Amino acid sequence: MMEYDIVIIGAGPAGLGAAVEAYEKGVRDILIIERDSYPGGILQQCIHNGFGLIEFKEELSGPEYAERFIEKVNKYGIKIMLNTMVLNISSDKVVKAVNQENGVMEIKAKAIILAMGCRERPRGAISIPGTRPAGIFTAGTAQRYVNMEGYMPGKEIVILGSGDIGLIMARRFTLEGATVKAVVELMPYSSGLTRNIVQCLDDFGIPLLLSHTVIEIRGKERVEGVTIAQVDKNKRPILNTAKYLSCDTLILSVGLIPENELSKSAGIILDPVTGGPLVNESMETNVEGIFACGNVLQVHDLVDNVTKEARLAADSAVKYINNMLIKEGRYIVAKAGSGIRYVVPQIVNYENIDAKVKFHMRPTDVYKNAYIAVKSGGRDIVRKKMQRLTPGEMILIDVPKEKFLRDDLSPADEITFEVEVV
Repeated sequence: MMEYDIVIIGAGPAGLGAAVEAYEKGVRDILIIERDSYPGGILQQCIHNGFGLIEFKEELSGPEYAERFIEKVNKYGIKIMLNTMVLNISSDKVVKAVNQENGVMEIKAKAIILAMGCRERPRGAISIPGTRPAGIFTAGTAQRYVNMEGYMPGKEIVILGSGDIGLIMARRFTLEGATVKAVVELMPYSSGLTRNIVQCLDDFGIPLLLSHTVIEIRGKERVEGVTIAQVDKNKRPILNTAKYLSCDTLILSVGLIPENELSKSAGIILDPVTGGPLVNESMETNVEGIFACGNVLQVHDLVDNVTKEARLAADSAVKYINNMLIKEGRYIVAKAGSGIRYVVPQIVNYENIDAKVKFHMRPTDVYKNAYIAVKSGGRDIVRKKMQRLTPGEMILIDVPKEKFLRDDLSPADEITFEVEVV
């Protein structure tokens, strides 16, 4: 059986960032396992710019951002097993994996960092009626075809869903000479970043139809068109608003799901809202010594924040293998209150807080001129003014260590995050 101090599953931005951080914190016995033939993950097909503004203070493409970390991994001599599929993770931190060179392997780790990323919701998850012709792609698949394989999926395109990949592909298709008829979004707001709506749709005159959905796909061998309609407040189609759009391609950009089949095999508890593991302030799951970061934990909007989260997970894994994480302690539960969909981390061990805890969350709706109020025992412990909140953009709130204390200096039992509209 192979043995390593830290085993990282996934060589995307989270896995690479975690490996570099662990090495720079003194750990040398590190293994990264990646099922693809090249590290970098989804970044390799994201050839547009906009990455690295926070991390590197300059604008990079996805491959350029990934290469910054790949160069360090190679420089440090960190081992990567490519073309290797992880089959199972046990609760005692044994990873079972397989590749062509070694066959089935068992790898014992002192700590494991989960960085498997996320996957796209398929058509079956959204139940669109109609026939099953060719010409239906998820946005990520279409992105890979165009940017890496040099293949255009179609010439007349309708995009269902306004996730960031779908918005970016609307621009990409247009630049390649295709006509994007519309981006159709079920919700009354976009699920993508505001900057992507402006740069990818508004700048190219592509209509964004909010509170609309596709109610039928037409075509036998190939998509010939789709019928769209407005939806009411209960998300049900208003049939007398139905409109037919001719197209040869339907792109699905209907959300991402953290990739957590392996997490389940290890007995890790998942958050029913995020789909990712429940973690504490150290990014540690309920299984001791197994940490999570990046899109496997929660779907991020900026890769720079993935890198920050990976650093925290790696720092915590290093502390764990050096017996520097306190297991027993006073625990505080973090809850999503009114206007907040979820909060990560979901639990805090007060004894392991250095100076502050950074919480990630998303609002349930669009709010303007609102406050994020962090409450404990009926009082505000942190209050932050926000000009605009939208579900497509993540909120980051820092809570200093001393704010977790009650008046008698004992830690609170729970804190709640709420949106308060002025």
